[in-house]
Amino acid sequence: MGLLERCLELFKTSNLYEVLGVKKDAAEGDIRRSYYKVSLKVHPDRAADDPLATEKFQVLGKLYTVLSDKEQRAVYDDHGLVDEDSDILRQDRCWEDYWRLLFPKITVQDILEFEKTYKGSDEEKQDVLQLYLQHKGDMDAITASALCCTQEDEPRICSIIQAAIDGGEVKAFAAFSRESERKKKARRKRADREQEEAEEMQKELGLCEQDNSLVMMLQQRQKSRENNFNSFLSDLEAKYSKTSSKPKRGKK
Repeated sequence: MGLLERCLELFKTSNLYEVLGVKKDAAEGDIRRSYYKVSLKVHPDRAADDPLATEKFQVLGKLYTVLSDKEQRAVYDDHGLVDEDSDILRQDRCWEDYWRLLFPKITVQDILEFEKTYKGSDEEKQDVLQLYLQHKGDMDAITASALCCTQEDEPRICSIIQAAIDGGEVKAFAAFSRESERKKKARRKRADREQEEAEEMQKELGLCEQDNSLVMMLQQRQKSRENNFNSFLSDLEAKYSKTSSKPKRGKK
């Protein structure tokens, strides 16, 4: 089965750009960032409950190699085809090693600094409105996907959306405008459960007293009852990931 067929089977679309949630004319940096964000959701170490996580992760790696290669991307853009016999797809590669090479570990300070500049920025506004349109006003999906977003940020996120609706920037979806109190309470309950799992997350991440900065951040985030530390860290890594040298391609 070819790459496009596997994308259709695993992600319900054979369009490589749609899998990553970007437009066809997306810049290389946007493709890279979106690949990181999507791959985090299906990383075998983070999606243990998904039996297809490993396969999805591998397919995303191949997808990114196509869109990050100028020649391969041009062929796909012009003809909608992927050269399955190309060296970059045929070579035997450990996709997790490839992923780690693309995205070196960032520091907690990087994440905290990003959060300070991101909240309240035009970039945040555009990201929130894009999620609003993508999920047709479903606040469960919006808050789950938004960066730097905890339950305590929800009123601010709602204000961004409402201002855009009032200003005619986006249409009003009933899922947002008429959301029931029952659904809002259910979302708060889920946030409470996530907080209860925070200590377990610390153990799973293998944190110890030597990991002072990361432990301190975990403790700081635990003060907010509604915060999902794992989601926060993953999303911020995706947004703030530093540029690194591309892995070398095999000779053609």
